[in-house]
Amino acid sequence: MEAMEVDYIQRKQSTYQFLDEGFKIQKEMYRGQQYSQIYFARLHLMRTLLYSLLPNWKPHLPVCTVLGLEQGKECIIVGTLYKHMKLKPTILDEYSKERSAAPLVKPHNFTHPDDHLVLEDESGRVKLRGNVLLPSVYVTGIVVALHGKETDAGDFWVEDILEAGLPEQIEPPLKSEEDKYVVFVSGLSVGSSTSNPLQFQLLVDHMTGYLGDEKELNIASQIVQVVIAGNSVEIPGGLLSGQNLASKDQSKLSEPVKELDILLTQIAAGVPLDIMPGPNDPANFALPQQPLHRCLFPGSSAYNTFKSCTNPHSFELDNIRFLGTSGQNIDDLEKYSEAKDKLEFMERTLRWRHIAPTAPNTLGCYPFTDRDPFFVERCPHVYFVGNQDSYETRIIKGSEGQVVRLICIPRFGETGIAVVLNMRNLECHALSFGTEFSS
Repeated sequence: MEAMEVDYIQRKQSTYQFLDEGFKIQKEMYRGQQYSQIYFARLHLMRTLLYSLLPNWKPHLPVCTVLGLEQGKECIIVGTLYKHMKLKPTILDEYSKERSAAPLVKPHNFTHPDDHLVLEDESGRVKLRGNVLLPSVYVTGIVVALHGKETDAGDFWVEDILEAGLPEQIEPPLKSEEDKYVVFVSGLSVGSSTSNPLQFQLLVDHMTGYLGDEKELNIASQIVQVVIAGNSVEIPGGLLSGQNLASKDQSKLSEPVKELDILLTQIAAGVPLDIMPGPNDPANFALPQQPLHRCLFPGSSAYNTFKSCTNPHSFELDNIRFLGTSGQNIDDLEKYSEAKDKLEFMERTLRWRHIAPTAPNTLGCYPFTDRDPFFVERCPHVYFVGNQDSYETRIIKGSEGQVVRLICIPRFGETGIAVVLNMRNLECHALSFGTEFSS
């Protein structure tokens, strides 16, 4: 018998640079420190930045502190916004005597027409008024510069506002002629009753080149990176009640992770793979979430293509910079402010130069003492957020020629949709895996 001739298609390669160091809690020690220090570090960092922008904005106006305000005198103040919210839940509500009278249905958004903003610096705080600063747009924790004057009532009447704007962006590489693809997927929810194992297997087979005709195989060979953005497993909730588990329940607990590892091993054998933790994964709760431990993935972690990353996660491929989260930062903004869609929240975080402004106020985060890791120093070319309801994407542009592709990645377990980005032109499309068979 003659041996069959097989034409192998070579997978394309790209240069990868790992940029998660700033999100790692390495030598940080928790010594009971308060969160005021992260706010102080943020204010110091952002104020220096905003001061450097003032000469081009309103060079003729003096800069004051809150304590130095004089009634009727126009000036600029720089500080951290705090939003007073009537509906914002507090821990004390849970202990209040009228607990039973409280509505059982929790609103998904806590904004209210009576919300108002306050600006705070080291010297004091002042209530803000005026029509240019909409409380529904802003959240606690953003640092801004405001132009206005103190009123008779002791409030600050805002006439104009300066945000930090998109940061500088590294030059995108020269337009390449060849297509290279990055596949984003999130919310795999392996182990959940609603997720379909066949859907994920079809995605794996597509990426590794075991599915489709010659055209499909050519496209699969151009996938240079896979990014899994959080919520990869779903541990059955009833098991985690704090009781000692019986051995059969212990195996139920580890089953989803084992199943995930089998699938990831298939991907890592063919394509470089980054996996980020999400709110449902076996990782720390507070941001920045630390990488999922390699011992959870004995199969896939044996490959050098497998990388367990932090959330948020940042990396460069062929000099194109990527930044993304598993979704907690945007979901939290949606609770405490309003926008027409998720992409608008994403755009705001870049223009505020801070990917998690609501941390540590309403979003759990580690109490860093001398830095704020969520400050966006360099503008990414691609900014993605996982575990959203639907696939959305848009390109935004900055005043200095920055171009950013925003991507909302839907939950794969519910939608069967992954997102594919072409690095050549930052074009994006959804890859859908339906598993309904017609008879």
